[in-house]
Amino acid sequence: MTKYDTRRLLSFVRQACQHYNMISDGDRIAVGVSGGKDSLALLITLAHMRRFYPKKYSLVAVTIDMGFEGMDFSCVSELCRELDVEYITVKSEIAHVIFDIRKESNPCALCAKMRRGVLHDTAKANGCNKVALGHHFDDVTDTFMLNLIHEGRLGTFSPVTYLSRKDLTVIRPLIYAKEKDIRYFISHNDIPTVVSTCPEDKHTEREEVKKMIADLDKKYDGFSHRLMNAIEKAHLDGFSPCKRERRTKNE
Repeated sequence: MTKYDTRRLLSFVRQACQHYNMISDGDRIAVGVSGGKDSLALLITLAHMRRFYPKKYSLVAVTIDMGFEGMDFSCVSELCRELDVEYITVKSEIAHVIFDIRKESNPCALCAKMRRGVLHDTAKANGCNKVALGHHFDDVTDTFMLNLIHEGRLGTFSPVTYLSRKDLTVIRPLIYAKEKDIRYFISHNDIPTVVSTCPEDKHTEREEVKKMIADLDKKYDGFSHRLMNAIEKAHLDGFSPCKRERRTKNE
């Protein structure tokens, strides 16, 4: 597995996994793979990390096909063959239920809930004890701002979440990787991604918040990193301070 240059992402993922004890010996981890850049970067990095990580684990990639027309996951299947990772696709009617039957005006929350449910059930059915999701650094800060704006609440998602009803642990190994690091990794290594045909793609309020934080970063250099530091220092939702590799000002 020397085809991809994973060094930078590996440093972030290794730090997150060690700091939050995300992986234990014998884990069978289901990686949720939508076919987008984040989930593919996570899959490739975890596959490469198997070679040297002190805790031995196995992977299975899981794609929930929500039923949108025109989405082709063949590139994911080919990638899994290259990585020697088992690949499972599950066809669902989530898109039909949300857009045709319920005609949801704000479909994203329900879609995410239904997709997670199918992913968790599939992971359990295939002997997995953990689920890895591709949420990254920017998702942490975006979620914090969305909660603050809409709920007046200080919080985000957790690095590690135990789901007692499913007896599954959800881990997010990319939380220290900026989205631009992931974007560079995908483009630099010429990794094909699956184009989403969801009508809501790139039109969510999260995209607006992402732009707002980017603007604040330009005006107040390093704003997003200070926001992450504040989340960690306050121990919000399981986050805690971690000594990470120094980043240059231009990163």
